[in-house]
Amino acid sequence: MSNETQDQPLRQQILERVTELREQVSRHNKAYYELDSPSIPDYDYDQLVRELRALEEANPWIDSAISPGQTVGGQASPLFATVRHVVPMMSLDNAFSFEELMSWSARLDKFLDPADILSYVCELKIDGLAMSLVYENGHFIRGSTRGNGIEGEDVTENIMQIDAIPKVIGKALGKVPRLIEVRGEVYMPIHAFERLNERQASQGGKIFANPRNSAAGSLRQKDPLVTRGRELAFWSYQLGASQGLPKFEYHHQILDYFRELGLPVNPNREIVKSIKEVEDFCRKWEERRHELDYEIDGVVIKVDSLAMQSNMGSTSRAPRWAIAYKLPPEEKTTKLKAIEVSIGRSGKATPFAVLEPVRLSGSVVSMATLHNEDQVRLKDVRPGDLVIVRKAGDIIPEVVMPVLDSRPKGVRPWKFPTNCPSCNSQLIRLESESDTYCTNSECPEQRVQRIVHFASRVAMDIEGMGEKRVIQLVSERLIKDSADLYKLKKEALEVLDGMGSLSASNLLEAIEGSKSRPFFKVLIGLGIRHLGEGGARQVAQRFRNFDELMRATIEELSQVDGVGDVIAQSIVSFFANTSNQDLVRRLTDYGVTGGAELAGGAELAGGAELAGGASVSDGMELDVSGGEIKQTLTGKSVVISGTLEGYSRSEAQEAVRVRGGIPTGSVSRKTFALVVGVDPGDSKVNKAQEIGVPVVDGSNFERFLETGKI
Repeated sequence: MSNETQDQPLRQQILERVTELREQVSRHNKAYYELDSPSIPDYDYDQLVRELRALEEANPWIDSAISPGQTVGGQASPLFATVRHVVPMMSLDNAFSFEELMSWSARLDKFLDPADILSYVCELKIDGLAMSLVYENGHFIRGSTRGNGIEGEDVTENIMQIDAIPKVIGKALGKVPRLIEVRGEVYMPIHAFERLNERQASQGGKIFANPRNSAAGSLRQKDPLVTRGRELAFWSYQLGASQGLPKFEYHHQILDYFRELGLPVNPNREIVKSIKEVEDFCRKWEERRHELDYEIDGVVIKVDSLAMQSNMGSTSRAPRWAIAYKLPPEEKTTKLKAIEVSIGRSGKATPFAVLEPVRLSGSVVSMATLHNEDQVRLKDVRPGDLVIVRKAGDIIPEVVMPVLDSRPKGVRPWKFPTNCPSCNSQLIRLESESDTYCTNSECPEQRVQRIVHFASRVAMDIEGMGEKRVIQLVSERLIKDSADLYKLKKEALEVLDGMGSLSASNLLEAIEGSKSRPFFKVLIGLGIRHLGEGGARQVAQRFRNFDELMRATIEELSQVDGVGDVIAQSIVSFFANTSNQDLVRRLTDYGVTGGAELAGGAELAGGAELAGGASVSDGMELDVSGGEIKQTLTGKSVVISGTLEGYSRSEAQEAVRVRGGIPTGSVSRKTFALVVGVDPGDSKVNKAQEIGVPVVDGSNFERFLETGKI
């Protein structure tokens, strides 16, 4: 029997797997490149392509000439005319580890002479839509998509609607090239993406999965006016065909020339001399990717010398002189096992997904938020679905969308429960709101979450008092609220499961130590609605203890920097509640006074009323909506760089947003102001100074919010 006959069963298995992979890759290419509706995350797609190419390379007897693993992009849409690229728009090979980057660098050595000095240009890999722009004698004449690399779609009319793309270039130089093809990426800024989805949700329209998807969909509109309303932007990064250009020796010179012509070029790029410096650049942006107002999915590394690029050449699909290092994935697919509802400290009922565990952005994810009832309905995710899960930075993981191709037959839409899963009380959705609440303030889960928040790091920072410990103490009936923490005894703790004499002593020491926390931390711990860290700091500076604060009127509170009518009314409502009065009284009795004794002992009388005569029922946390925060920054783009005292980054951005402003991650000519705190990014400060954007010192942030003036 011949070896070929013996290998026949194995060959058949390989051929079947290759056929299966080709079908999957072709289907995903169509969804991604042609329909602008990817059904799986980029990471999952990359792994399919890698497996297909590896099988084809290891088995040369398989015909690879027509394989989707060896082609670029997808077919052009019939909605647009076809454009043939003068110079093919090739793809890039990918590296998923620094070891693969090292291997790529080592492969380049065979193209180098001993005297050659190799340098690289590192650029951010923008997660958008590859685009070719052609200018004749300085005037824009055509824009086309990459398509399959040979032919793309003519989207000139839609490109004309993008303000970020200049229609005339080279005025400042006085001399323009006869012909220049500029290649780059059309993308949607994150703030524009968020606004688009808010509009879509309010109108019951399609929710876009990510900025790349929305950018591609916005550009491939038959009506150019739709494109115009989508706030698209552009970065240029590569030269295509050209006539009448200066002589260049290096790639970075071309990027500088683009900028001189008036084309947008991403400022976050570096020329480096070693692969170790390449790694350092990649690690830096892996950590800082969420400081940007646009999404990146990697770093593109190019050999800087154009002569070396020419010598290294290309494969049939990609240049040898460039590679894309892909950042760790922030999206993956996994199975949605169930949808459950959690109850927060205010009674808010939030649906969340119970997932098959999946590793994402360096951690294992088994649960993800679904936000609210409307989001579940719009996304149409159902228990049993294969779903795309996303985790960006420190944001809680969320379910993005289902993979409809993989939906099992018979799965039914999920319905929001009518009763609280913790106390069985009725769940109520407030009129004109998207959130649903459990109205029973004695709900066990609300009680637990209020204590967890009180003990958390942002509030009283009690080491060892996590959610599991709080649940244990509540179930053992040792505590009912936050004040009860300060009456715990060692003999009651050391007999609990998971505790002992030493653990009990350490926990009691941490609880005792929390008594010295500053007053603003105590205010945060109380969980007063709308009052964040920045507002709590300002309130604590004006009212030094509970006695002063509980006597304050809405008018007095609203005069505090960073505290508007809504927050002021919420504070008054909180302290008018008799249950909250009792909590504060017991906290002060145990010595939790925010580092200062009460001046004269606040009189905590029951039956208090809100300003205006509205009564407050015991234990209820009211939805206060009687006032509005001044819209001092309406429509104004604000960039925050560095650390601001009293604010986390998300709180500072939210403070801008609730005043009508648009917090963004990058400085541009449309930026109203750059707010600079401690350790700001030099590139943002330099850019602001270069283009004349006003800079606000972080110490004046509160005044800036209040007045909207620089």
